[in-house]
Amino acid sequence: MNTHEWHGGARYVGGKVEKAVGDVADSREWQADGIVDQVAGAAENLYGRAQEKVGDVADAIPPLADKAREALTDAGHRAGEAAQHGRAVAARSLDDHPAVWAALAAAAAGYALGWLVHGRHG
Repeated sequence: MNTHEWHGGARYVGGKVEKAVGDVADSREWQADGIVDQVAGAAENLYGRAQEKVGDVADAIPPLADKAREALTDAGHRAGEAAQHGRAVAARSLDDHPAVWAALAAAAAGYALGWLVHGRHG
């Protein structure tokens, strides 16, 4: 319980007493002051409770951030390992299939020939 919760609760109770005295004494001024103190006390108490909740959330954020950082780091490592594994598989596939190399060489030669032809006319 923080200061605002304590002061707000005390002011609310004081306002209840003040209003009750105003009811007994038939004093509209005391009744009004009591109601004002009740409302103000309740508002201050609510403010104090909200402060406590915000503090609780702020205390919970660092552990959540640490967990998120660990999860992202693990995911990055797994992605890197998968990429290396994929590269190794692709390299083995190209080594095992000379036709793939021939097709790549033909494509590169066609591109170079097209560049030479269009380069002279451009």
